[in-house]
Amino acid sequence: MAFISAADELTAKGITQIENKFITKYLPVLDAQSVKVYLFALYVFQSGIKNYTVEDFARKLEMSEDDVKNCFEYLEEFELASITSRSPFEVRMLDAENVYGSPKKLKPEKYSSFASAVQSIITGRMISTNEFMEYFYLMDEYSFDQNALLMIINYCVNLKSDDIRFAYIKKVAKSFADEGITTAAKVEEKLSSYTSSTPALVRIFSTLSINRRPDPDDNALYEKWTKELGFTDEAITCAARYFKARNMQKIGEALEELYKNRKFDPKEIEDYCKARNSLYACAAEIAKSLGVYIQDASPYVDTYVSAWRDCGFDNDTLALIADYCFLQGKNSFEKMNDYVMSLYDEGVITQSAVTEKLEKVAAEDKLIKNILKHCGLTRKIIEHDRQCLKKWREWNFSDEMIFAAADAAAGKSNPVAYMNAVLSSWKTEGITSPENLPERTTSSAGGESKKAIIERHYYDLRAAAKARADKALEKAMKDPAYADIRKQLNSLSIKQAFAEVSDEQCAKQIAERISDLQARGDARLKELGISKDDFTPKYKCKICNDTGYDSQGRQCECLKRFIKANNL
Repeated sequence: MAFISAADELTAKGITQIENKFITKYLPVLDAQSVKVYLFALYVFQSGIKNYTVEDFARKLEMSEDDVKNCFEYLEEFELASITSRSPFEVRMLDAENVYGSPKKLKPEKYSSFASAVQSIITGRMISTNEFMEYFYLMDEYSFDQNALLMIINYCVNLKSDDIRFAYIKKVAKSFADEGITTAAKVEEKLSSYTSSTPALVRIFSTLSINRRPDPDDNALYEKWTKELGFTDEAITCAARYFKARNMQKIGEALEELYKNRKFDPKEIEDYCKARNSLYACAAEIAKSLGVYIQDASPYVDTYVSAWRDCGFDNDTLALIADYCFLQGKNSFEKMNDYVMSLYDEGVITQSAVTEKLEKVAAEDKLIKNILKHCGLTRKIIEHDRQCLKKWREWNFSDEMIFAAADAAAGKSNPVAYMNAVLSSWKTEGITSPENLPERTTSSAGGESKKAIIERHYYDLRAAAKARADKALEKAMKDPAYADIRKQLNSLSIKQAFAEVSDEQCAKQIAERISDLQARGDARLKELGISKDDFTPKYKCKICNDTGYDSQGRQCECLKRFIKANNL
């Protein structure tokens, strides 16, 4: 009977194929954990599993992510795998070159004294044959002197512990090799530089409550911060304290930001961080006032708050504006930005000026509320109401005249539009005070002037056409895909306007992008069963577009018919 056979049931099941080369050439020398990783990697690939991450891989094998990565690095050294990306971590599985033979042509016997020395240094555990093979490979692959590698191992043991894992030693050794430090003399010189910087790092670690000893990676960062960027130990500690950085990566990020902003002295760093913290506190306070949740304030500080502060608005003024924006339904940073910029354009920046502006707006809103009440309306104030009031005042009408028009509009289907028509006719006729109002214009039914009746009629026709177009657009904008296309088109149109002045090539590219988006938008509307033509107001009269007058300024036939039908 054969040494190994398979049941019939096994042959009918799914199979993961493994090259014979792997079994004959690599299996005898690979450590068990790497074999485990290699086999499962083949299974994942051959099963066609998509979107599998290193986190999923490690969880399935009940290993840490670092152990999985170390195993793939180990397999890469045997040319069984190739790490194609570190972030995200991605691996490509390779085939072996030949069926038989050792993958590493090493002669362990020539390293017997080295092996004894290594075991005498690492006393906390027994070193496996595979680990010894790795040390031998390091020397052969990177041309390390035996004494050089022993010095590195001894340094790592003193730094970590006497049961240190090989992965850390290999990492340190490879970093030395990358710098061409493979002889005993060069390693000693490198380690002496570590020793010289260690006390400074220990002091920094102690000040920041980092409870571990510095390692070579820490030293490399320290060398960069002090020699390349030019920070002193005091500045490094100051930066870590004010940025609340408690690990070397965060300290590095803080120092990079300070270097970019040319802040090196501890006093400069302190002042910079206080101002920076003030911006972050301001962003958080604004978000609270607007009712907006922000997990990370950084993008809001960079995009909005810093720009507002550069314009001259202080924190208290911005808080005041945020409260107003919330009450007006402008409850987002983007909408608040529109209002802040409008204030800036008006030159309203200081807290007193903004307070005066908002008090004036509040008074006008109170007046508008009263006007709407006279019209018989109880709805909320909208921006159109404010624009109408602004226009009526530009026409030099007093509040008394505006209320007279509101009383005349009471009971009408569209009171504000009716007021516009009435006030327009008074303006044309030169009626500027209540005592000059004809008796017929004060009646709420049939007493309005002929001109007011005509203007109101055509205003209502145009408003109805526009309302239908707006409703069609509103329906289309409820579709997220089309809404996104419209948003992109609006943004590109603005960019195109600037580009046409300064960069012809850029303007051409934007035009092509706009054309593509328009085509996509038309296709999406077709899918939704909506006609793009519906976005354009369809007027009842195609000759005058519901104005009453043709292109030559003459009375349109529809106006003549309206006058005749209403005995005007």
